[in-house]
Amino acid sequence: MTRAMPQPPAAVIFDLDGTLVDTADEFVTVVQTLRAEHDLPPLPNQRIRASVSNGARALVSLALDLTEDDADFETRRLRLLELYGEVLGTTARPYPGIENLLRALGERGIPWGVSTNKPRAYAEPLMARLDLQPALGSLVCPDDVSQRKPHPEPLWLNCSQLGVNPAESIYVGDHLRDIEAGRRAGLFTIAARYGYIEPGDDPGSWGADAEVRDSTELTPLILPDLA
Repeated sequence: MTRAMPQPPAAVIFDLDGTLVDTADEFVTVVQTLRAEHDLPPLPNQRIRASVSNGARALVSLALDLTEDDADFETRRLRLLELYGEVLGTTARPYPGIENLLRALGERGIPWGVSTNKPRAYAEPLMARLDLQPALGSLVCPDDVSQRKPHPEPLWLNCSQLGVNPAESIYVGDHLRDIEAGRRAGLFTIAARYGYIEPGDDPGSWGADAEVRDSTELTPLILPDLA
């Protein structure tokens, strides 16, 4: 750790895909369907899972070997999002231990939130379908800010909505942009190694204050009295 974790934290904020919720199987289905529509063979599922945190554009590039300069790119991106809308929330599940952590936070009166680069049109119905309890106090999506992560603006908005000091709060994420955003916003950062990590990427180089290899490690790290 590079600095002391706030004890107890004023709030805990999570990235969504790959940190709070495992949504990768839905994106695997979408990418494989998109490839099949173009008469392309399936990709290894793990290769798709590793790219989920990079967003729809990266998944289109992966699926069809396109760049954003290609004339058909936007059409293919919209098709990918259409396919995702058809499977949204069907197999997504909170990672092991997350529901216990949220329950423990609620028992201590510690609010939680989500800061994601997933558009609200998808993030909000996903969270509603999951119905995690106690309910989150803040959901910040790119639609809500002028600059998305890794800019600190989304996390500052989370903290404002939760009524907490960033310096006394925690942000958990599975991508370099999450850790950069958290550090720039002044939160204590935790890298989720269990998330969607690209081949060759090293979360140890992100500069997080702490890291976990398994989602079940979050509760004893954040609430050591339960360890």
